[in-house]
Amino acid sequence: MDEEYDLFVIGAGMAGTTAANKCAARGWRVGIVDALPYGGTCALRGCDPKKILRRGAEVIDAANLMRDKGITEDRLSIDWAALMRHKRGFTDAVPQGMEDELTGNGVEIFHGTARFTGPNLLSINGKEHQAKRFLIATGARPRALTFPGHEHLIDSTDFLDLDSLPQRIVFIGGGFISFEFAHIAARAGVECVIIDHGERPLKEFDPDLVEDLIHRSEQAGIQVLSNTTLTHVRRTATGLEVTAEKDGKTLTLGADLAVHGAGRTANLETLNLEVANIASGPRGVTVSGHLQSTTNPSVFAAGDAADTPGKPLTPVAVFEGKIAASNMLKGITTVPDYTGVPTTVFTIPELNRVGVLEQEARDRGIDIVVETNDTSGWYSNYRVGETTASTKIIIDKTTNKILGAHLLGPGYAELINIFALAIKLGLTSKQLKSMTATYPSIGSDLGSML
Repeated sequence: MDEEYDLFVIGAGMAGTTAANKCAARGWRVGIVDALPYGGTCALRGCDPKKILRRGAEVIDAANLMRDKGITEDRLSIDWAALMRHKRGFTDAVPQGMEDELTGNGVEIFHGTARFTGPNLLSINGKEHQAKRFLIATGARPRALTFPGHEHLIDSTDFLDLDSLPQRIVFIGGGFISFEFAHIAARAGVECVIIDHGERPLKEFDPDLVEDLIHRSEQAGIQVLSNTTLTHVRRTATGLEVTAEKDGKTLTLGADLAVHGAGRTANLETLNLEVANIASGPRGVTVSGHLQSTTNPSVFAAGDAADTPGKPLTPVAVFEGKIAASNMLKGITTVPDYTGVPTTVFTIPELNRVGVLEQEARDRGIDIVVETNDTSGWYSNYRVGETTASTKIIIDKTTNKILGAHLLGPGYAELINIFALAIKLGLTSKQLKSMTATYPSIGSDLGSML
């Protein structure tokens, strides 16, 4: 065993690398380990590559919306192999770039599977390392499935590395992954079906806007099956046979590929947490508000591996990593502020949320004003030919402060950030409407939305 570390970080995604760099910059001896290439889910297997692939789908959709409006090219299509090479032009450089930044800051990097062998001991590839503190930032992994034939499914990592797309894809689950990937694949000419067990998909988003998105998805050629239970998947001579039950009837779907989009869980199973007296649950390591383990004071956790009020989003992982590092460095107990964190489903168009849902506000007994708009006919959407766009803004009637914003429309992933800032700073709708935006921009619609 070598000299003791001040901090050992497990997981080289955004939460882990943020904390490692911060603590090493303060002179601490820091080690970091990951069994996968450095960079984490977002940069390598999630947000970033997904949105690069989405760009191809956006171009196709934009051209389709402008047919008979000045665009006449009928042969525009996605070259999937070339688009994938474009994606890899970004992702291939990430691991080395991340390692160079860490080592440049004095962090010692390790590759391999880490497991605790004691409250302050970590084994990597058979060698033990001792540390005063640990940060668990191992992210999340696809939830384990148990139905017969689940082994025939691929996960999101596999989808984002496909060299070619088949003709028929079934997506299991009605969340971010299924909707985002289906919107990409459908624009590449793939027949897509989404199977969701629940009454409606994307449950964390405004139900009225979700209904609009489902309608738009169907227009793009995506079949959305709600209240549908997958029973088994079977490989056949021509691909896959996916069997499900809906309204008491059996459905059989043919597919060339089935994709697991049915949720994720904290990636903790190989860490041997019990040996280090680290309590955990399905949502991750059990931590206090300031991100310290409730059972082992030497351990902190951040990002998707920590059971916190934060949503499983990259920006949340980053600021949790920063706060965990600051709390360890200074010996303080700062609690992250999760107010005004926006989230987006990058379908085409994108669905956005920040703050409370309408029903949540009513359940809390808040006297609210709800400003709803069908913005499909507004200039900013007419200009690009989009026919599905809507907004819902939740305002506290007593204080006039923005409590929630829900936006479905092209470019609204940028506009939601203004509402996020308004909620973060406690701004009123009057203050927001006082902003003079450059015109004609999507931002100039903000006043009318209020």
